[in-house]
Amino acid sequence: MIIAVVDGMGGGIGSQIIALLRQDLPPEVKIYALGTNSAATSNMMKEKANKGATGENAILYNVNKVDVIVGSLGIVIPNCMMGEITPKIAEAIASCRAKKILIPIVDNEDITVLGVEKKPLFLAIKDAIEKIKVLLETEK
Repeated sequence: MIIAVVDGMGGGIGSQIIALLRQDLPPEVKIYALGTNSAATSNMMKEKANKGATGENAILYNVNKVDVIVGSLGIVIPNCMMGEITPKIAEAIASCRAKKILIPIVDNEDITVLGVEKKPLFLAIKDAIEKIKVLLETEK
């Protein structure tokens, strides 16, 4: 299984996701750190991602090579993360064949997500990892 973690800004959420994935998943699972900028990619790579790539084209190319994409809900919303999620990135992630596991965090003041239990980021990431574990088991 190949998991892509997509993040922007400083890569803080993506770094936490990768750290917990490495802690909870078998070593044969490959993790790609896909950052909208070099700081995000660099910080995610520090958490032991197998590969990293930066920028719109890298994200557009790699989302079609992975089985699962993990990130905040903002990765499928054009212009989120202060404009770092381009419309092309949002569309590519939303329309690719990979399973999407999205953590309900949006950094855009104009968007409110209702009907979702508000919980600490750590617990939301743990929920995402549990979903990935289920996907990994069904793949076997």
